[in-house]
Amino acid sequence: MSAAVRIPEYLEDCELVAGEDLAREPAFWLAHVLLTMGDPSEQVDRYGIDPSAYEAMVDRLSDPDRPWPVLRVCFDGGHTAYVVYANFEDASNVDFFVRHPEWGRLGYLGQCGVDEAGPGLSWTELITLAAGARDGSEGLSEESERLLLLLPMLGDADMPGEARDTVARALSCCGIRPDEASDLAASLLGVQDPFDGPRWTVKGDNPVAVCSSQYSPRQVPLALGITPDQAQALANALNAPVRAAHPEPPPA
Repeated sequence: MSAAVRIPEYLEDCELVAGEDLAREPAFWLAHVLLTMGDPSEQVDRYGIDPSAYEAMVDRLSDPDRPWPVLRVCFDGGHTAYVVYANFEDASNVDFFVRHPEWGRLGYLGQCGVDEAGPGLSWTELITLAAGARDGSEGLSEESERLLLLLPMLGDADMPGEARDTVARALSCCGIRPDEASDLAASLLGVQDPFDGPRWTVKGDNPVAVCSSQYSPRQVPLALGITPDQAQALANALNAPVRAAHPEPPPA
């Protein structure tokens, strides 16, 4: 039985459970990226996923009568990124946010579903969080899983040339057929407009970057209202020097 998860600053009238066990199933990863970034009605067997397993996973992730699954990505400085499958009777969203136990508030990255909001992460931040697992911490520890979990929040006009290959390797590591992973990665990433696409800049005295997109919660600094020292720690954690994320494909 999955352990209960408590997030004091999140919605009061909901039951949350740890969802990291779902990450063991390739069907989860395909459902996650298609529900948040693609077409959930795709022919999933092309990706090496059994259609019945995929349908069962979609049903689990959208079931309003069961506790909401929560997946976590812990990173530097005691911060944690949360992904919550929030299922009401009449609507479902996937909520993305960051929390630190000393803040007393949440830093919202965005949402996928009925109430769309984003992007919530730059490419540099995504790669940093993917590679920044902490020994012994709760949540996901595999780099490829951490990258795919937070991928729906990505939006960046300055995407590097290796972005497609990086995402494709992560998909392969998580059970997607390697010969289909590159095309799926390209579809998920879409085309970033180098002129009008989301840009990330630091403004004023707050060291946490803000996003140029009018739909992003990060038009203001993430977790606005935390102390200057906390903001600096968050900025450092989101941009810590890490090796490039190049997950190794699983053995043949």
